[in-house]
Amino acid sequence: MGIVELTRNAVDVLPAGGLERKLALGRPLRVKLGIDVTSPDIHIGRAIPLQRMRAFQDEGHVGVLIIGDYTTRIGDPSGRSAERPVLSDEEIERDAKTYLDQAMVILDPDRTEVRYNGEWLSKLTYADVVRLARTITVARILERDDFAKRMAAQEPISVSELLYPLMQAYDSVAIEADVELGGTDQLYNLLAGREVMQHYDLEPQVILTTPLLLSWDGAKMSSSVGNNIPLTAPPEEQFGRTMRIPDEQLEEWWRLVAQQPVPHGDPMAAKLELARFIVHRSHGDEAARRAEEHFTRVVREGQPPPDVPEIPLPDGESVHLPAVLVDHLGLGSTSEARRLISQGGLKLNNEVVTDLNVPRATLGGALLQAGKRRFARFSLA
Repeated sequence: MGIVELTRNAVDVLPAGGLERKLALGRPLRVKLGIDVTSPDIHIGRAIPLQRMRAFQDEGHVGVLIIGDYTTRIGDPSGRSAERPVLSDEEIERDAKTYLDQAMVILDPDRTEVRYNGEWLSKLTYADVVRLARTITVARILERDDFAKRMAAQEPISVSELLYPLMQAYDSVAIEADVELGGTDQLYNLLAGREVMQHYDLEPQVILTTPLLLSWDGAKMSSSVGNNIPLTAPPEEQFGRTMRIPDEQLEEWWRLVAQQPVPHGDPMAAKLELARFIVHRSHGDEAARRAEEHFTRVVREGQPPPDVPEIPLPDGESVHLPAVLVDHLGLGSTSEARRLISQGGLKLNNEVVTDLNVPRATLGGALLQAGKRRFARFSLA
């Protein structure tokens, strides 16, 4: 495979010649990637550095996946205009449990070492933290673009945020990383890892950054916004979301996600093949076939899927449709449901409905469609 494959799609590989020198050591390298538990999903954008870890694994190296259960309690300020809200211990524990299954969609489990940085960070004494804090000056930390902007705007920066890059850097000390992977937004943190490792008399790690994959709306992917494709999302959801990619983003998505050039001049054919690839990678051939059939039937032909889930008719003389959409069709809030209805995105028996409340007597067996892909049928019982 060689260094060309290891560095495919890389933006930075620093220092120059450093990776070649590491590879010349003739032993399996320890390749680090840290993931903070800031959302319940690893989406395909966050999977791009995982793909680089898999390339190293395929060459016989060890992938060290660090689940940032402890650094999540501080909150990574990278790219933030304000301090990130700190999740509760329950949220961190719940989300961390989902990360491993998702990461293993990409990684080789037999060559993956999983570590939680609470193993070492929770054991640091005050004296240990002071020693760590001496490795980088405040002026150096404030050179970061996000901190510099907040300073210029006279916005607050907590001391815990200043400590974040040092804590992430200490992860590299704890596991003795040879290489650290991350997105381009992590460049400062990764460079800090090199600096801190030298203070602990360790050979500094090589850093390799990968591009950020923008969503179909041109924004950074976000689980809270919903403009992402989680690695373990249902096949139909993965397929449908992939098909939203604008034609002008196809080359980037193919290059970063499938790691190959666009195979077709026809954008529709290229999107379909990419959607098949994404679903196949997570769920297999049969799931990809069913997802494409679902997309063709529901989105392209405008028909309901063959197996529409039934939902019970609520009690009362009338049914409040926004509540039904939230409880049974997966909309995030009643305000989102009301907005969908006001925009003509809700149909009953293929007819647009704009009323929020509908007589219960008219709904037995009725087909409910929210948007293009969400269907349910009211039970006759």
